[in-house]
Amino acid sequence: MGASGSPGRIRHRPAATLADCLNSSPAVRLPIPFSCVLLALVAASTFTSGAWAQLRPIFVLNSLDADVSVIDPASWKVVKRIATGKEPHHLYLTPDEKSLIIANALSDSLTFVDPKTAEVQRTVRGIIDPYQLRFSPDMKWFVTAGNRLNHVDIYRWDGRDLTLAKRIATGKTPSHVWIDSKSSTAYATMQDSDELVAIDLPSQTLKWRRKTGPLPADVFGTPDDRFLLIGLTGGEGVEVYDVSGPAPRLAHYIPTGKGAHAFRAVGDRRHVFVSNRVADTISKIDFQTMTVVDQYPGPSGPDCMDLTADGRYIFVASRWAKKLSVIDTTTREVVRQVRVGKSPHGVWTLDHAPRQ
Repeated sequence: MGASGSPGRIRHRPAATLADCLNSSPAVRLPIPFSCVLLALVAASTFTSGAWAQLRPIFVLNSLDADVSVIDPASWKVVKRIATGKEPHHLYLTPDEKSLIIANALSDSLTFVDPKTAEVQRTVRGIIDPYQLRFSPDMKWFVTAGNRLNHVDIYRWDGRDLTLAKRIATGKTPSHVWIDSKSSTAYATMQDSDELVAIDLPSQTLKWRRKTGPLPADVFGTPDDRFLLIGLTGGEGVEVYDVSGPAPRLAHYIPTGKGAHAFRAVGDRRHVFVSNRVADTISKIDFQTMTVVDQYPGPSGPDCMDLTADGRYIFVASRWAKKLSVIDTTTREVVRQVRVGKSPHGVWTLDHAPRQ
């Protein structure tokens, strides 16, 4: 779905704060600036068992290695690899926030991992082709997109176990799922039949289907449930559908870059990032004006993203480079890359900005 991009030029700025000293690369830290030494001495007395020791791991799914790289955000090293099933692509937190669910599409299984310690808790088998996954806001439904088998599965969730309620045949290659804030409708994109479908959750029936642009991938709903944004991986932008009426209506088209693919909300209920996998960029969209308001580098096929709690750093999977890339949103520069496994896809950390 696009040629490999180059990482581009990576620049580092001198450290000025404690966070900058801790987050700077080895190239910056050697020799260590005297200001950083003083800050470190202050930190030793202030944060001995405090905030820096409590940073949660960053998880990167290596789709072609059947495992997960666990990155320590203090040292920026991969501290372990967690074996999963084949082709882990996406992941999602359980409603009680005690387990991170990794969906293993080709192994028909889910791996539950502790999001704080990165310890495997259990494996649930018999979940057929879970490519992408999502809980409903009311925490009653768990929906998966069967990417290779052309179906969407709806499960009931009792707080621990999943029970299949309905398997719904859809178009070709279901890709991503979004559920509205009322937990009444699930939307899914069909990557190879170029469609968007809507499913009524209470009755588990197909409500409608709508043709889209080429290779629709991720889907993102605005907080008022009025609009759905669709990343066109086979195009050069994002389609916006008004779904407030009985039938969907194409309301806007937002040019972002070739291979628009995955979304990540900024957390202010107004902006969302989209990774442009072929253009090697990340666009910031204002979904009140439906315009691009900022642009960032996205090295080597940017895919899924997460965002630090303060909104400063984007973590993005550089799919073609086997790396996690870190982008500083204030300088619009790539400030770090960490080597992970083959075809990194899902990215997640518990220390994140709000997801809406």
